[in-house]
Amino acid sequence: MNEGNGGELPPDQTGSFRDDPNAPPPAEILPPPALATGGGGARKPPPPPPPDDDDENDGEESGMLRMSFLEHLEELRTRIIRALYGFGVIFFACVVFSNQLFDIIMRPGRAAMKATGIPNAGFIAIDPMEQFQIIWVWTPVVAALFLGSPWILYQVWAFIAPGLYRKEKKWAIPFILGTAGLFIIGGCFGYFIAFRYGMAFLFGLGKDVGVLPLITIDNYFDKFVDVMLGIGLVFELPILLFMLTLLRVVSPSFLLNHSRYAILAIVIIAAIITPTPDVFNLMLFAVPMCMLFFLGIFLSYLLVLKREHRQFPWKPFFMWLGIALGLTVSVIAVAVIEYHYHITWHWPFIVK
Repeated sequence: MNEGNGGELPPDQTGSFRDDPNAPPPAEILPPPALATGGGGARKPPPPPPPDDDDENDGEESGMLRMSFLEHLEELRTRIIRALYGFGVIFFACVVFSNQLFDIIMRPGRAAMKATGIPNAGFIAIDPMEQFQIIWVWTPVVAALFLGSPWILYQVWAFIAPGLYRKEKKWAIPFILGTAGLFIIGGCFGYFIAFRYGMAFLFGLGKDVGVLPLITIDNYFDKFVDVMLGIGLVFELPILLFMLTLLRVVSPSFLLNHSRYAILAIVIIAAIITPTPDVFNLMLFAVPMCMLFFLGIFLSYLLVLKREHRQFPWKPFFMWLGIALGLTVSVIAVAVIEYHYHITWHWPFIVK
């Protein structure tokens, strides 16, 4: 009780007494006013501290899933099983169309045989089980591998994604589409160009000495698979370089400084995956691989620019690209109009 007021309670901020039954409920008691500053005004609250880089890194790392070694193994096992399930479904679907798929595989060989101009050249089977194994087993396996590549690559991405930052996980769809697309493009390059003309070159080597080109379907299929898978994997080189740059393992400057060693390694790899040791087939593999290597450096450079919040000069790039395409079209037009060349759907796409 306050003795100075005769034992009564002090009035609240509304001017009414707490013990008055007719008084309205008191308003929320406000905090005491801030101390006056030298200018007579209220002191402003201090500005919030600037964000710390560690806090930003913590926010990025919050998107990462930390797993133990055993959990990584369990996740790897799960992804492999799911990839095999998807591959199995596609495989059984391809078995139904085995004859049609094998006919597609044989077309480059038939075109190569026809290009030699040698009659009676063709394919043979010398083992009773050879046709069953090649047509009904291995042909669906190869077809399922190509058709199921998007699903398999998605499982690969799902396995490595927990170790990436939140911003880097946004590359999931471009990674899957780019990887599967380059794999399929590599297979198409091998099917329509590299394998077709490589086999035509080899079949025609003995034409002048009266050699009849015959090949077993087992031998032909082995060479076909080596070329298709080899070139398909080689076309993944830009994605590999991009992923290494994304994980900060390499940089574009490092790749450019060591490009001569990379070209040497590319030639060695091309010599290994080439089905024959001749220079013609070696160049069919090595030249596209070198172009893909420098494409990977360009993609890595774009990634570094994005990290550093810089812009690539797209306007001059597209201007010079348009000039180059215009010159190419002009040369082709002059060749067709003045020199009577014709455009075809087969390599080299322009013949006289």
